[in-house]
Amino acid sequence: MLKYILPLVLTVVAAGCTRTPAPDDTTSPYAGQQIRTLKALSEQDVEAYLAGEGMGLAKAAELNHYPGPKHALALAGHLELTDKQRAETEVIYERMQAEAVQLGRKIVAKEEELDRLFAEQEAGRDRIRALTFDIGELQGTLRFVHLEAHLAMKALLTEDQVQRYDQLRGYDATTPPGQHPESMDQDHDGGAHDH
Repeated sequence: MLKYILPLVLTVVAAGCTRTPAPDDTTSPYAGQQIRTLKALSEQDVEAYLAGEGMGLAKAAELNHYPGPKHALALAGHLELTDKQRAETEVIYERMQAEAVQLGRKIVAKEEELDRLFAEQEAGRDRIRALTFDIGELQGTLRFVHLEAHLAMKALLTEDQVQRYDQLRGYDATTPPGQHPESMDQDHDGGAHDH
């Protein structure tokens, strides 16, 4: 008798575990974004593009021991950059920044055009294809600009400086994020650094 009841109980329990999706489950994660000026980009995205920010585009370099110029300048004292290294880092950063801002403006302009075509119900396959390919090429170029700056920094810094950069940025497994290694918390004269 038990062998007949057990499958029946399991069927009833399984049926109770399935449910019809509640109305809330159909709400899009995009809800609310329809009021954006530019639907595909948040205000923060637009600001980041226009400011030439990294936006995580160089993570492949940053997280594989290729320092970035912006953070290397911020950590110049800890890294003990020479005057020559600091000057060259500033050149690398300024070149990257100028190119990134220019590309960011172009990306935002293309996204505005794409949005306008859909908003005005004028989107057509050929125009959309051309715009999306243009945006993709610009985004690829922007990513290259950021990665290229990391390549230049790797060539400029010593291995010791790269290792210290990783520690200070929290990428060294032996150093908890946000904590500087003891050897870097002291100035050469024994005073503490301001963080």
